[in-house]
Amino acid sequence: MSKKNVLFSGFMLFSLFFGAGNLIFPPYLGMESGSYYVIAIAGFILTAVFLPFLTIISVSLSDNGLLSIGQRVHPVFGLVFAIVIYMSIGAFYGIPRASSVAYELGFMQVYSAEGRLPLFLFSVVYFGVTYLLSINPKKIIDLVGQFLTPALLTILAILFIRAFSTFNYKDAPAVEKFKSAPFLEGFLEGYFTMDAVAALAFGIVIINGLKDKGATDKKDLIRGTVSAGLIAAVGLIVVYLSLSWIGRVLPHDEPLENGAEILVLASQQLFGYGGNVLFGSIVILACLTTCVGLTNACASFFNKIFPKLSYKKFVIIFIVIGMLFTNFGLDLILQIATPLLVFIYPISIVLVILSLFQHFLGESKKMYVLAVSVATLFALYGVLDTFNIHIKILNSYLMLLPLYENGLGWTVPTLLAAVTGYVIDIKQKEVVYRSN
Repeated sequence: MSKKNVLFSGFMLFSLFFGAGNLIFPPYLGMESGSYYVIAIAGFILTAVFLPFLTIISVSLSDNGLLSIGQRVHPVFGLVFAIVIYMSIGAFYGIPRASSVAYELGFMQVYSAEGRLPLFLFSVVYFGVTYLLSINPKKIIDLVGQFLTPALLTILAILFIRAFSTFNYKDAPAVEKFKSAPFLEGFLEGYFTMDAVAALAFGIVIINGLKDKGATDKKDLIRGTVSAGLIAAVGLIVVYLSLSWIGRVLPHDEPLENGAEILVLASQQLFGYGGNVLFGSIVILACLTTCVGLTNACASFFNKIFPKLSYKKFVIIFIVIGMLFTNFGLDLILQIATPLLVFIYPISIVLVILSLFQHFLGESKKMYVLAVSVATLFALYGVLDTFNIHIKILNSYLMLLPLYENGLGWTVPTLLAAVTGYVIDIKQKEVVYRSN
């Protein structure tokens, strides 16, 4: 396998991760963290970069990606959970969210328009381009890794270089939450990017791309995928540090409500009206590459599960779904996706961590079953919470759990369940030691 293909695979993986949310979160963290910036961004990088990187490794070590990871709990669970993952991060959320953000934060920065017609026309062009880039899976690495990602990185570099040479670092106050727990707040900001879930899908895109480039040996595939993940991780760290630094040092008189406002103001201060064009181009390119990756991942997965329909037909299906949801509006997308994402995220993280540890500790069936069962119970209760449904008696006990108020109450009980399952299997001599 050539180093060139690995490099372009890493570029592509960077672009798949770097969507609109990843563009907007870091500047706002930089602004809010003030003098606690270094500690806060360290927490952010841990969950927004390191955790997705671990997920990529986990997928590369599994024979059948997400499916085989989930099947360690039960074959039916593995299939159902994989379908839920791909529909949640793809058709019902990731794809239409990327196109909606491309329109609202990208296109609208350059051309002001009102009504449904401009959105419809934009979505036709946007998804037309997505279709052309996604229709041939063997060309994904070439198109995204060689062309789209360098274009995105070039535009980002223009913004960063100008910002570093213009803005000066000054002491700035932090908001209260960063004063009290800067690392935890940064950790949670990275956690809520939900890139660890997206990595479950993107890992397969990289593996398939490397196979199309001639990599057949399993060791080469693992080495190539991990190397691509490392390249993407380094790129994300550099970009996140740069974006958050801009938010940290940007001079502003009026309060800024989110990362998008910070970057728009920074672009305008640095480039005048051309800054709007620059920012709009960054957003559209970032969203487009993510959309292409998700379309490819979803179409490849469902083509494998339901081979009677071709890959191209599944691409069309997800393109049509994406267009429909885009024109329904971002609010509806979030209403549908939020409960799904709240449900799948804890379970996904548990599966990823267990699948990594099993390569050192051995595969324990009860460890998977107990840990995922506990995580699922917490995830279901989290879904109820999104609908403002609370069980007072249960809530009073759950509040005693560490990090429950931060949305991480599931971590300690799930860890205890995993340890319990593993110990039971050790005593019953049912732990299986194998590479996959």
